[in-house]
Amino acid sequence: MLTLIFATNNANKVKEIQAAIGDKINVISLKEAGIDIDIPEPHDTLQANATEKSRTIQQLTGGNCFSEDTGLEVDALNGEPGVKSARYAGDDRAFDKNIDKLLDKLGNNTHRTARFRTVISLLWEGKEHLFEGICEGNIIHERKGGEGFGYDPVFVPAGSSRTFAEMSIEEKGSFSHRKKAADKLVSFLQTIG
Repeated sequence: MLTLIFATNNANKVKEIQAAIGDKINVISLKEAGIDIDIPEPHDTLQANATEKSRTIQQLTGGNCFSEDTGLEVDALNGEPGVKSARYAGDDRAFDKNIDKLLDKLGNNTHRTARFRTVISLLWEGKEHLFEGICEGNIIHERKGGEGFGYDPVFVPAGSSRTFAEMSIEEKGSFSHRKKAADKLVSFLQTIG
């Protein structure tokens, strides 16, 4: 079975990607690959951050790998938090604080459309391939649910009445931006496998 390093330290993301990919490919985290670094995300686009992470890991390992960057884009906030989603309320990546800041900035605004956007950068045999997944939805006024991570407790995907945090990983997968991008990754890998 093909093993691919996923350039992340986020166990939740690894779990979601592995669920999306299934048993076709073994996805391992940086920790599982014996790599103990936190790769910076200094760029102003998701694509540039994803590329930075995959290139860093390829330089370290010489192997095929992939990374992703995901952002929540809220229309009423001109696309915020966007590329700064993980550090919206500060560098400590505290999602409770990030959600508090998001809800505070939205206030009573009735225009609450938003989307999650994921960009995956795969470096395969030295060439980069990009895959994008988007999930449209809305931001609700208060947290609901205890599953998932990040902004999941306040994001309701279009076509559902429940937040991502109220769904199992399988239910979330039927809407998920990350799964949509991962499905494109898998389709590509199947063409070269």
